[in-house]
Amino acid sequence: MKLLRLFPLCALGLTSLAHAEAPETALKSINAAAILQHVRVLSADEFEGRGPATPGEDKTVAYLVDQLKKAGLQPGNPDGTFVQNVPIVGFTPSPETSWVVREKSIAMNFPNDYVAYTHQMKASLSLKDTEVVFVGYGIVAPEFGWDDYKGVDVRGKTVVMLINDPPIPDPQDPAKLDEKIFGGKAMTYYGRWTYKYEIAAKKGAAACIIVHETGPAAYPYAVVINSNARETFDIAALDGNAGLVPVQGWVTLDKAIEIFAAAGKDFWALKKSAMSRDFRPVSLDAKAGFTIKTALRNSSSRNVVALVPGSDPKLKDEYIIYSAHWDHIGRDPKMTGDQIFNGASDNASGTAAMLEIARAFAQSPVKPKRSILFFFPSLEEKGLLGSHYYANNPLYPLHRTLANLNQDGLNPYGPVRDSRLVGADDSTLVDLFRTELAKQGRVLTPDAKPEHGSYYRSDQFEFAKVGVPALHGIHGVDYLGQPEGWGIKKGDEYIANRYHKVTDEIQPDWTFEGGAQDAQLHFILGWDLANGDTWPEWKPTSEFKPARDASLKAAGKN
Repeated sequence: MKLLRLFPLCALGLTSLAHAEAPETALKSINAAAILQHVRVLSADEFEGRGPATPGEDKTVAYLVDQLKKAGLQPGNPDGTFVQNVPIVGFTPSPETSWVVREKSIAMNFPNDYVAYTHQMKASLSLKDTEVVFVGYGIVAPEFGWDDYKGVDVRGKTVVMLINDPPIPDPQDPAKLDEKIFGGKAMTYYGRWTYKYEIAAKKGAAACIIVHETGPAAYPYAVVINSNARETFDIAALDGNAGLVPVQGWVTLDKAIEIFAAAGKDFWALKKSAMSRDFRPVSLDAKAGFTIKTALRNSSSRNVVALVPGSDPKLKDEYIIYSAHWDHIGRDPKMTGDQIFNGASDNASGTAAMLEIARAFAQSPVKPKRSILFFFPSLEEKGLLGSHYYANNPLYPLHRTLANLNQDGLNPYGPVRDSRLVGADDSTLVDLFRTELAKQGRVLTPDAKPEHGSYYRSDQFEFAKVGVPALHGIHGVDYLGQPEGWGIKKGDEYIANRYHKVTDEIQPDWTFEGGAQDAQLHFILGWDLANGDTWPEWKPTSEFKPARDASLKAAGKN
């Protein structure tokens, strides 16, 4: 049978491609109409926003398993099922807080002024009159000679900190940021809210409150409310999560400015001072108290897993993992009007694409040499918990896992001339990605907004943390037949008006022709990895390389 690498986009003005390995029939089977239909089902009100541990999960998992079976895939769990159970605890907070600054009481309304919750497994938690300390960006980074705590004992205190990394000007060009410190414009993990809670816990703080700013955070405060003011989840831990900082929370920028002013401090001046290694923690002459009553719910969620076994006897025990999270925010019965967060883009679209890629592999007349695992994690919206659980409880050995290819938010419009990278160019996966894009007649552009730290915000990060080379490429912005800037405008409108909102629903102009273009590309990437002679590697400067080296060394692979 004649085998071609043929992207069926000639009518769209793109070059056809030929290759001796990828079956033409498999590529042609990945089409926009099928992707759109999956999105239509998964984002329907009937699925109730695909909330974990809700009836919406049951419907979603049933649909995914049914589609995978019909496509001819095998169960991905060695126990013969299509699911990996993830033990979780649900936390529904009812917080109250008091802030007294220089004997002045500051009114704080939940959730419009602040959110606060605990992931310690306690029905009730109370902190009284904790000293409030501003710790700048809340970062301890020895490699940069940076310590925002400067030896100050914050045990039992409330620490207030800024989101993102410090924007340090380049001494040679103040108009730019110094790339030698915190990656310059690009956010490092030190800038993520997860890190800030983690370091606060290590320092023994009683509460960690992050000041929300839309620009540095990359999303409006409404996202904080929708994600944290209702039931949140964590992996069930034997110690009841005793090691976590007791109170985690956010405060609006306006309320932070008010608190600082009551303490006789200029918020903006202190923020500027925090952009220096010389910064030292500042007491706000304030006392904060928190009472959090939490409705605890022991439950479980499910990662969906399906397998296309490798055809080569020597290579079938090596794996490529595709991932796309199936979950979204669910529904909020407290809302008036529309209560369902349908998550059509985030991430019914990526899930739909992966279903079609899985079907293409399963029904291909030629099978890949290595095995392909299609991994649909749950709880991405709750802190990447599903992928975190897999990475720490892998169904297949990580030292035999070549790569992770993640999809989160598919191009719903027409084809594009480019594709964008999320994160740094720090693995040879990016080189392969760039090569295949060129064959498709497209170019790879860098992360357009590295300051948003998007690489740390989706499931590929959990694989990267344990050393598996992981790629998250997203759709480009240079659309065929559209004026310059059209794609950027569409993306900005989505973030402002639909991201993590009930308005993330199928739009009238969605065709997914561009989404099919990207899904075909991801098929090719997986095909090349499954049949190639070399493993992808982290580049020497990558922060994830040590974890890979250690994993392979422990397995006797290097």
